[in-house]
Amino acid sequence: MKANRLLVSMLFGIGLTGVSSGGFAQVDEAAATATLKRNNCTKCHAVDKAKKGPAFKKVAEKYKGKADAENKLHDMVTKEPTVKFDDGTEEKHKVIDTQDPKELKNLFQYILSR
Repeated sequence: MKANRLLVSMLFGIGLTGVSSGGFAQVDEAAATATLKRNNCTKCHAVDKAKKGPAFKKVAEKYKGKADAENKLHDMVTKEPTVKFDDGTEEKHKVIDTQDPKELKNLFQYILSR
């Protein structure tokens, strides 16, 4: 009986570890905001209103439930793609100043959670 409880406790602990390190990690909003400000992202984007670029809320809606959402955002901020605005103008999207995977993941999760 003790062995069964120990096994259940171990399996439960392993399960919680997987959840805390997986896609359910809490977003560090202060760090994400600092990354956005440092890269001047707020010049073209806001959380809930369109500026020159789409609101993060609109981006989150666009990618909701899509497995490749973070990859799409990664390409947007690291590969300098040409973006087209509502007014018909185009320009290259600015490349972010970091390649730190943790910082980027936190930023993407911040945007996608809006």
